[in-house]
Amino acid sequence: MSDTTTPSASRGEVTAIAVGLDYNGKPALDDTDLRVHAGEFFTLLGPSGSGKTTLLRIIAGLLDPTRGRVDIDGEDVTHVPTQRRDIGFVFQNYALFPHLTVAQNIEFGLKVRRIEGAARKRRVDEMIELVALGGLGDRHPGQLSGGQQQRVALARALAQGPRVLLLDEPLGALDRALRQDLGAEVRRIQRESNTTAIYVTHDQDEAFILSDRMGVMRDGQICQLGRPEDIYRAPADLFVAKFLGQANLIDVTVVDRGGDTTTVAWNGSRITARTSAHVAGPDATCVIRPEQITVCGEAVPAGYDRLGSARVTSSRFLGQRQNVRFDLDGVALTADLDPYGVVPVAGDLVTLCVRAGEVALIPLEQTSKA
Repeated sequence: MSDTTTPSASRGEVTAIAVGLDYNGKPALDDTDLRVHAGEFFTLLGPSGSGKTTLLRIIAGLLDPTRGRVDIDGEDVTHVPTQRRDIGFVFQNYALFPHLTVAQNIEFGLKVRRIEGAARKRRVDEMIELVALGGLGDRHPGQLSGGQQQRVALARALAQGPRVLLLDEPLGALDRALRQDLGAEVRRIQRESNTTAIYVTHDQDEAFILSDRMGVMRDGQICQLGRPEDIYRAPADLFVAKFLGQANLIDVTVVDRGGDTTTVAWNGSRITARTSAHVAGPDATCVIRPEQITVCGEAVPAGYDRLGSARVTSSRFLGQRQNVRFDLDGVALTADLDPYGVVPVAGDLVTLCVRAGEVALIPLEQTSKA
């Protein structure tokens, strides 16, 4: 049998159309639509129970949907067995064979597909090189670190040149520093192998590091789709705003809508916010990220709007940032400041400014659903 394991960047488009799954009459996945482009690294992000793993397992064929359809490269695979979908799957627990060596684990799927011996060995060598495990091919999983075992699992999943690589929280068992380092390595491997990847995580840092695009999930639905930076800077609702990092929330009144910016009024100040398609009425909630706030003097610096005078309630050094909390006329605000600059201390009265045109707007009614 010839070696057919070389992937192509034009392969691997995944489409889910109104896919739903019910347990005991209740939806675990609520008629979800999703399109992942060929060669893309796409992340499903959300808390436990949001439906992200359910959607991933339906795409893999490990769960049968109650309704809807799954296509891979335009082919309906909804009822096609997992082994015939041309996918690779990486589990959180690695699922390596403990009695096989690194090379034998990677080779296993190639043997099942009856790839000829010379081509099989060549592919195993390529995979060991790709995941930077040179010299470790004859070791067993028990002789490797957690990060090395995860690389073996990746190599095994990629060895057959799948159209799509599915990863279910594969870094969850590792410590935070190793997760970030290995996450960047997973991204490199995915790019070099030209494989479409769909990755499940509850960790926003992983999603930011890895994703071309991502979907934030809640209660069996995708709340918002887009590039990580776009979703962070312009969340669609309160859940997304709060799930993706800290958020200062203030209720504002829309004064003027421009093209890309909207002017809102709050506490006697005018703030320039990003225009949001989700806000149609005169009232809204303004989402201000801690890094968007700074302490300024009486003269407002260029590129900023004045928030007002506030009392410092706490100031904590957190290494790369100084986390400072304020009380502004009874409203609690938090800012991440440069720890190498002039840092206010508890009790100081300061003037706060916010980056003009950067803060987000969400519908006011969303605040009741926190």
